[in-house]
Amino acid sequence: MNTVGWLNAQSNWATVPSFWPAPIPVGIERVVSEDPMSWLKPLIACLVLTGCATHWSTDYAAPLDAEVTRTWHVHEVDVLIPEKLTVSDENLLMPPADIVWHGDPDGDRRAQVSAILNDGIAAGTTGLVGDRPVKLEVVLREFHGVTPIAMVNAPSAVYNIHYSIRAVDADTGAALTEPAEVDADLAAHVGADLITASLEGSDEKSRLREHLAEVTAGWLGIGPDPREEFTSVGR
Repeated sequence: MNTVGWLNAQSNWATVPSFWPAPIPVGIERVVSEDPMSWLKPLIACLVLTGCATHWSTDYAAPLDAEVTRTWHVHEVDVLIPEKLTVSDENLLMPPADIVWHGDPDGDRRAQVSAILNDGIAAGTTGLVGDRPVKLEVVLREFHGVTPIAMVNAPSAVYNIHYSIRAVDADTGAALTEPAEVDADLAAHVGADLITASLEGSDEKSRLREHLAEVTAGWLGIGPDPREEFTSVGR
């Protein structure tokens, strides 16, 4: 069994302590337990995880020319979720799938992830008020979120998000840009940070939307450059 497989095996014992304050983030209630010994194996897993940290990034090749993009207004964001992408609802530390999302109630994870991308990317275009109608075509590569067990037990975690994006004329369909590959990774709130954020009324879905908006505005050349690298545990 490899390291990721072993870590996922420990997920059977991962729990949320009984003192976790309300409101409990979506998905966390699935692992509530009163067994104090249930923390032992997740603790061991976390010690292993601290040695598995790797580099993540928010990145794209280069921003578009603001003098061009400011002549646009974005009429539509079209998000494609390829059928080949795998989906997992398993509550493991590192589920082996392309799409992992627990920030909404049980349902169509493809549709939920598509809505997050659509809302976040569209929010990043509000500074464009030009005359030319534009559609942004987005193809998802990966949206590997953070499971409830990882939120509670991992020392750190990351939303691993990759997609391609291009602009086309909304009337003619003519390409206005080449497809750009975008890494939109975001460090997740876990443990005490998640508790604090929850008490302050913040949730991970809102953070993701805001992050995607910032990445989009940066790529369009109309916002601060959000590109950065960071280190975190993740798949």
